[in-house]
Formats: sequence, C-alpha cells, structure tokens
Amino acid sequence: VMAKRCGFSGLEILLMVLFVAMTAVAVGFIAYTVTQFKFDSIFKPGDQEPTPTPTPEVPAIPYLIGVGRADITGPVGDVPFMGYANLDQTAGGIHMRLYSRAFIVDDGSKRVLFVSADIGMVSQRLRLEVLRGLQAKYGDLYRQDNVVLSGTHTHSGLGGYFQYTLFMITSKGYIKSSIQIIVQGIVKSIERAHENLRPGRIFINKGELEESNLNRSPHSYMNNPEEERKRYNGNTDKQVVVLKFTDMDGDGIGMISWFAVHPVSMNSSNHMVSGDNLGYASYLFEQDKNIGSLPGRGPFVATFASSNLGDVSPNTRGPHCLNTGESCDYLNSSYQNVCCKATLKNTENGIQYDIIIPVILFKLLINLHTSSQELYSSTKQEVRGPIHFAHQWLNMSDITIQINSTHTAKTCKPALGHSFAGGTIDGGGALNFTQGAVEGDPFWDGIRDAILGPPSNETQDCHRPKPILFSTGEMNWPLPWHPVIVDVQLITIGSVAIVAIPGEVTTMSGRRIREAVKKELESSHAFANTEVVIAGLCNIYTHYITTYEEYQIQRYEAASTIYGPHTLSAYIQSYRGLARAIAEGTEAELPKGPEPPFFTDSQLFSLLPLNPVDKTPDNSSFGEVLEQVDPVYTVGQVASVTFVAGNPRNSGDMTDKTFVTVEKLHNSTQTWSVVHTDASWETRFHWIKGTSGLSNATVEWHIPQSAQSGFYRIRHFGHYKEFRNLKPVFTAYEGVSDVFKVNKRIYY
Repeated sequence: VMAKRCGFSGLEILLMVLFVAMTAVAVGFIAYTVTQFKFDSIFKPGDQEPTPTPTPEVPAIPYLIGVGRADITGPVGDVPFMGYANLDQTAGGIHMRLYSRAFIVDDGSKRVLFVSADIGMVSQRLRLEVLRGLQAKYGDLYRQDNVVLSGTHTHSGLGGYFQYTLFMITSKGYIKSSIQIIVQGIVKSIERAHENLRPGRIFINKGELEESNLNRSPHSYMNNPEEERKRYNGNTDKQVVVLKFTDMDGDGIGMISWFAVHPVSMNSSNHMVSGDNLGYASYLFEQDKNIGSLPGRGPFVATFASSNLGDVSPNTRGPHCLNTGESCDYLNSSYQNVCCKATLKNTENGIQYDIIIPVILFKLLINLHTSSQELYSSTKQEVRGPIHFAHQWLNMSDITIQINSTHTAKTCKPALGHSFAGGTIDGGGALNFTQGAVEGDPFWDGIRDAILGPPSNETQDCHRPKPILFSTGEMNWPLPWHPVIVDVQLITIGSVAIVAIPGEVTTMSGRRIREAVKKELESSHAFANTEVVIAGLCNIYTHYITTYEEYQIQRYEAASTIYGPHTLSAYIQSYRGLARAIAEGTEAELPKGPEPPFFTDSQLFSLLPLNPVDKTPDNSSFGEVLEQVDPVYTVGQVASVTFVAGNPRNSGDMTDKTFVTVEKLHNSTQTWSVVHTDASWETRFHWIKGTSGLSNATVEWHIPQSAQSGFYRIRHFGHYKEFRNLKPVFTAYEGVSDVFKVNKRIYY
C-alpha cells in the first residue's frame, strides 16, 4: 500500500532487489502556495550594504561579452528523469523544451565562461565530454579552469549522462542518445556566445524576495549555533542577485539571476520534460525581451541559475499527510508511517499550477516598481575590473582539515545514510525509511551485509553519527559507485565572485562559504565590496553539503552528505585557498590535483531496452486523428487533439525542431503562421505509450487571454520505426487537426 501510494525510487527498487536476492539464498528475511500577494510585502531591496553611487560613464576598456542559447531537450520518450531517482518517472512528452544558456566575459587578457543548463545537475562525465568538444573546436581557449557548467536542478529533465554506478542504476544506465544531445547543445550554446562576442558592460543589482521558499529541514537548521542564526533574517536565503549584460549602447543582451529554490514545482508523477520553475522564469524573461520570437529564439538570453538550494523548497505549504491533510512530524517528516509531501495549493497531472515563484521573480525583475526599485531595469551599479579564475581537483575522500591550532579532522570515503532512502518532503521515500535516522535498521543492514558486505569499521567511524546504508566508496563493481575526485572552482569578474559548488549546498553552508570567500578576497584592496554568489550543481555531482551541526540530525540532506561530517569544512578550506590565490595573484601556482577518470563507452552500461517497432490500430495510419478538436473555443479554454503516434525516441535528434505547432490562418493570404511550438508554456505534448508498439500523442493548447480571435489548427510531427530487410527504418509522419475557431469571449 505504501509503495502504491508513494511510488518507488530507483534506490528503493535496488533495496527490494537485494531483499529478493536474500530470500533466494535462504537467509530467512520476510519479506506556488500564495494565490494573492502584495509585492510591497514580498520584496524589499537588499539593505545589507548601501548602494554604491551609480557609474553611468563608459569604461575606458570595456569587456567583450557573448551570450548564446541552444536546445538540449533530448529523446522525450521512455528515458528516466534525473532528480527524484524514480525509475517509473520516465519521459512521456514535453511541457517546455530545455536549453543551455552560455555567457562569455573577456577583459582583454583573460576570459571566463558560465553556462547554466536546464538539467538536474552537471555530471563529471558531461563536463569532461563538453570540454573535449571545446578543445577540438577552440584549442586551449576554454578549459577546466575558466569554464563553469551549472545545472538549474530541474527534476523533469532527462537522465543517462553519468559514469558512476549509483547514478547509472537510478537512470537506467548510460544513455548515449541522451548525453549526446546535452553535450552538443551545451557546446552549441557556447559557440553562439563565442560568435556573438562584442564590447559591452555588466551591471549588478540585488534585492530580497519574501514568502517564496521554505526550508524543508528546519530541525536541522535549528541545530546551527544560535548566535550564527541570529545574524540572518530567516532559515532560507531570500536574496536575488542579478547580472545585467548590455552592449555599449546600453541595450540589454542577457541576464543571469541567482535565487535559492529547488525546481520541484512539478512533482514525481510528472512525465513531461520541463525546466520547472526556474526554466519558466527564464522563458518569461526571454519572451518579454525577444518580442515576436518563438520560445528559444531571439538574441536576448536570460537564465535563472541555481544557488544554495539544498534545503530549500518552493512548496511553501510544507509537509502534509497525503491522506488526511494533517501536518507531518517535525523531525522525520512522517505521519503515522504515511508518506508526507509538501505542495503548493493546486496540482493537476503532476503540475502545480500555482507556480508563483518564477512569476514573482519575472515581474519583479522587469517593470514593476516595488519599494521604488526594480532589480533589472533600474540596475546602475556597474561591474568593473579584471577577470580571475582558479580551479583544482581534490580527492574528497582524503582531505585533512585544520579545525583549530591543535585539532584536525578528515573527510571520508563516500557513503549514504539510511535517511537517504527516506527522501524529502518534495519527493518522499517508501518502505519503512524516514528522515532523521541516527541508528541502522537490522533488517536492511542484514541484507546489505550479505549481498554487498558490511561497511568497514573505518568508514563507519568516520561517518558517525550517520548509520550507513550504502558504503559506496567501498563499492567498485562494475565501476566506482561514487566519485572521489571533485572539482572546486572560483571565478571573479571585477567585484563579483562566482563560487562553483559541486553539489547541493544548504542555506547555512552557502552562507559560510560566501563569508569565507569574501573575507579572503577582501584581504586584497583590489576586491573591496565583493559580491560573492553561490552557483550550485556545478561541474560534478556529489549530492549534498550540510554544516557539521546539520549533519548530526541526519535528515535527508545530511544522510546524502557523502564525504562525512567535515565535508563543508573541507570545501571552505579549499575555496579559501582558491580565493587567497586570486587575491595574491598566485592562482597560476596552484597545484592542479589528481585528474578524474574518464571511462570508455565499453566500460559503461545501459539498462534502457531498444525500441520495438511502432504499430497503428487496424485501419489507421500514423498522424491520423483519434480524438478531434471542438469546432469553437474561447480564450482560457483548452483545445485538445489526439493522434496515432510513434515513440518520440524514434525521432532522433529533434533539437531546434518541434513535435507540435499551433498555427493561425491569415484570411487575406490564406496562409498559416506558427504561433506556438512544443517549447511554449501554453502547449502540452503528452505521449501515451500503449502495448505492442502502439502509442498515442495528445496535444493540448491552453489558449491564453492574449490569443487573437480567428481560425487555428494543431499539427503533430514525429517518426515511426519499422524493419525493412531486417534493418530498422525511421519514417517521418505528420498529423493535423480540423480547423477550429477561437473567440475572445462567449457569444450567446
């Protein structure tokens, strides 16, 4: 019953497999919450520092700035999503297309590149493949030390781009058709930014966004020292930081915004590819700037990038029992052994339609005056100064940290705790795992020990008080289960420092890193009044990073802090070293550290089966309409049509293409123009997989209030697979709905 109600994650399936195996060998085990709000009460300008005097004069030596965007959506059928680790959550269509957005800044002597991609996280394999692509095209221009790759952390993007065993198990292995699209798209976005390089200027602004995120582990946060907590207004960061990029005439060409919130407004029952709340914010911003362009087109590039979101949820209603609506236990996020989940107010088909966070972000960053300041349009503080960057590889399983003048500590081999299997209030676990477990479970520990072997005494002692569920650092078959060689990286653009974090850093952990980096940089007069930004999910994925105090509570985030209780201290020590080297001008002298492995394709494995041939119902053909549109709709309604379809995986590379168009008839010329694609927020492309190669595609158009009255049609494009002479052949097809009318209002 629990499984049916909550769904199984990939790791839970792994646990059940272990259980079945033990039975076979006779071991004997039996088996967006606010619907009305006032902007004045939500947003207030940042008041930590006085706003410096505006600098409108043109700098003597401008930056060279380039921005670029490219599609990275990938095969939207059958491929597992990366985020909730739920093998049942496979792609079945498109809500919004996914994009890589690249920003290049050059000061005349040094160059840095920041990429924010609509993916769950950047894997080590993905980064290494992107850098190989850049090396082949540009030589040593874009390298490990001056390229930052960051994932937005959408949980509705495709998986299959990892080279470590744990991540391959939870996303059905290494899926070449998935990673190739992401790599090619990221490289293409960089190519476009490179080709668009021109003299320009950068401006920075910041403010605070209230009532738009929730700490999902407040009990852990409260274990941080009281005097430290008193320094901050809340248990999540409310700060929004905006970098505005313009040409020399002052016309905007791009924007990066950082705000700490998990992109989990779409829950684990969703099967449509989507950029979630941060992707939606980017969509809105770009649509406002690229007037008249279809989504994903136009010169202006805007990204809402991830920050210290580790313990931060957008689901501000908090955890409630799915059956009764009662609030859940503060420590364990459970209610009488029933799954608990945090939500916004309304959900339908896995989409929480009160996705208020990006709407607030977008509106506040554009034309709405709040507290007499607009973050984007009123930005006047100019970023000036040289560019610096520093990068190192670390063996995170063996770092000695100097705690004080007399004591040291060490990091550990990777391991996951029992509460890791308990999940979070944004995506709960099943079976009998809950958050906050500081003791093991004899049942599951016995299964683990018999199949995988027990964790070593050294690893158990190192991770205390974490009860170890999987000692992944001691598991190396068929490949290592977790990375031990990890990137740390810091780039500075004038007075802005971007700290590239290789995982999900909690609120207080992010604050400590910011403070440490700022202190080191400002030891040099060249870095006075530095704005330090945390960029999350960068370069390689290492799960979570909690404070030492939060680690003691062992909720999900702490159980997923894989290098032990001193993980944050090791990172702070390393980032301080990078910042000190930049401040002293000695970054070129930093040791590179041990390089990570790059496993060959033959060493990797895939659990995703090949597609069967596509079939149609009797007396029908691909693209034929099964359920037709209505003849007339009014704005605000949903036009829907269902087609006989092929598996989207059989369409190959559909980047910069579309499975769907909504087209309007121009009466004067009797021609059709495309008004929406599958990249549009207003469309939904649902692929419904049947049996024996049969499948349908239902296309929805949520007709916006802005739609013009007139005649429309919906088209669907795809490919089907068949065998000819024992060889697979892929054939394009298309379908079209009847023409229907859209009225602005209902006529009686």
